[in-house]
Amino acid sequence: MSQTIDGSTVFWGSVGVAPKDVSLALWGIGTARVFRVHWMLAEFGLPYLSHRIQSRTGETMTPAYLKLNPRHKIPLLRHRSRLIAESAAIIQYLSETFEAPHGFYAPCDPGERAGVFQWCYFVMSELDGNTLYVIRRHADLSHIYGEAPTAVESAKAYFREQIETVEPAIGAGTDYLFGAGFSVADILLTSCLDWALSVGIQLPDSVMAYRRLTTARPAYLQARRRNDPAIVPPPESRVAAPEDVA
Repeated sequence: MSQTIDGSTVFWGSVGVAPKDVSLALWGIGTARVFRVHWMLAEFGLPYLSHRIQSRTGETMTPAYLKLNPRHKIPLLRHRSRLIAESAAIIQYLSETFEAPHGFYAPCDPGERAGVFQWCYFVMSELDGNTLYVIRRHADLSHIYGEAPTAVESAKAYFREQIETVEPAIGAGTDYLFGAGFSVADILLTSCLDWALSVGIQLPDSVMAYRRLTTARPAYLQARRRNDPAIVPPPESRVAAPEDVA
């Protein structure tokens, strides 16, 4: 269920839950990194306020937002009085703070948690930061950072090389990274696979099969709609935005 609160804020919740009773608020839509948080919130079925601001629009540079996040980046999550930035940190926090739904892999054992962290750090460093964002900087944002075609092609080649190391974990693409248990690592990895396809990187057949598995999840489809700036939820019920989340 969605409720439009004002021109840029939407309440994603369930029947019987009022916006004033919600403890979670998320700032950001429209990017792969923000999408991860919408997906995680949808997987857990958590009600939240979605402040639909976008990067490079000036919305992250307002005094009100800079007070919340001086780094002027999205996504940003607020849980009660706690503010958390960085998509990987946010979804890991949610997995450790709220009860995981059936089939979601959120281990408590330190060794098993380290296994999840290992995949998360790999995705965020080798796939997101070292390759995909290099491509974004020097292709999509070349008017800001300058063109660097050699760096872009090198980043694409490095992504293809690194993604091959995922294949042993997913088999023929019929398993998640941790077998039958879906995890935050799968959210991070799938978001990077979507990103890679959008910039023309070809993926191995088993990785494509894995992506079909993860993107068929209902929460993925919900998050795609929630993260899309072109899709404005209908104003089914307009309510005043609570002062502490405006």
